[in-house]
Amino acid sequence: MATEESPLLGEVVDIAVLKHEEVYNRFTPAQKRTITALISLAGLVPFFVSGTFIPSIPQIAKDLDTTGSVINVAVSLSIFTSSFGSLIWATYSSYYGRKPIYLTSIAIEALGSLGVATAKSVPHLLAWRVMQAFGASSGLSVGVGVIGDIYKLEERGTASGIFFAAVLLGAALAPLIGGITAHYYSWRSMQYGLCGFAIVCWVCTLLLQPETSQPGARGVDKARAEGKKAGWVWLNPLNSLALMRSPNVLFLAIEGALVLLTDIALIVPIAFTLGKQYNITNEALLGALVIPQGVGNFIGAPLSGALSDRMVIRWRKKRGDKWVPEDRLRATMWGAGLLVPCSILFSGLTTQYIKGTVGLVLNLVFFFMNGIGVDFVLSPSGAYVVDILHDRSAEVTAASMCFRGLVVSTSVVFLLPAIERFGVAATDGALAVAAWIGFGLLWCLIKYGDRLRAWVDVGFTTLKDN
Repeated sequence: MATEESPLLGEVVDIAVLKHEEVYNRFTPAQKRTITALISLAGLVPFFVSGTFIPSIPQIAKDLDTTGSVINVAVSLSIFTSSFGSLIWATYSSYYGRKPIYLTSIAIEALGSLGVATAKSVPHLLAWRVMQAFGASSGLSVGVGVIGDIYKLEERGTASGIFFAAVLLGAALAPLIGGITAHYYSWRSMQYGLCGFAIVCWVCTLLLQPETSQPGARGVDKARAEGKKAGWVWLNPLNSLALMRSPNVLFLAIEGALVLLTDIALIVPIAFTLGKQYNITNEALLGALVIPQGVGNFIGAPLSGALSDRMVIRWRKKRGDKWVPEDRLRATMWGAGLLVPCSILFSGLTTQYIKGTVGLVLNLVFFFMNGIGVDFVLSPSGAYVVDILHDRSAEVTAASMCFRGLVVSTSVVFLLPAIERFGVAATDGALAVAAWIGFGLLWCLIKYGDRLRAWVDVGFTTLKDN
């Protein structure tokens, strides 16, 4: 148990630590790269499910004889579903292992995509979007769990950064691909494509991906060791939410939600902000506007991951080999305090007050800034929660994602009405203030992280367990 006097500090590298590190030598570097590539492929799915849909909203609304605001509910509903879906997949991946969960969830996503492609009414569209989002929701939470399975503490930030960089390539490509497909073919063609992509992911996972759960760590392994039958077990995925009692986990989840909200606020209403101000109606061009943000994600994730590993090593050395988990979060400061809030603030002001080519170009610069800033917060944060709750890495990741998803999905419903009533500058300004509040939470976590861990101990892991 962690205490205020010695929460995760002062552990001496001993035989137990060295023995635990042998767990990470089960796979060769080449195998680890292959596994990372496979989980990144699966991690692309949720971003393609959401990103390809957004540029098609006006076309879908016209096709189903409704409005953009109504179709926007499908975006909110899919985020909401993904939040709870990730909890379910993460909980069962801890019990049955990572590979069976990937195979099941990807199959559900393929079926959901097929249903969305054939939807003839708004209720049918919403129902199939729920199934599609539920299947796709395993990609990030289980993927982060796999990273924790195969990479040790000092390598985890870099590996997480590479994973998020590959995954967030979907954030860069999805709106463009979705827009081009919708413009030159139809939005339904994109959904058929997602079904095919999911099938390819399923086959690759079946044939190439090994089970990565650490020996004896799965719930089914523990049940067998106790002489129980390894059949189906009903688990309560909401138990993972109990981890949110920890201020350390809660503060990061709040900050992550506020940061993601700036990202969503730039992308989701883009047809009604940049599209309206700069007279862009072509779905392909609307999708292309998101590319700078995706490129920023792609660049920011590996940089921030590697920087967070460097922070861990540097500060641990300064303290005479004492490990303080919050040192990893020092890599988030520039992104949380400067890039994220300033990018959303300046984008809102530019969109409302600067017309023409100059305004559009400035917005693309701010989209790029936002992409880098978001990853400078999320990538080290993802590695941090794995550090402090390694045995429940997928579950704590899913709990954080669930919280973020609930905040974002609720906010998305009010985003477009707020822009229509108060203007894009005022709406984005309020989001910038919220992002600075999140920065304050991060600062408190770095400064008082040990006391917060001692305040509510949810079973934190130590250096020996990492």
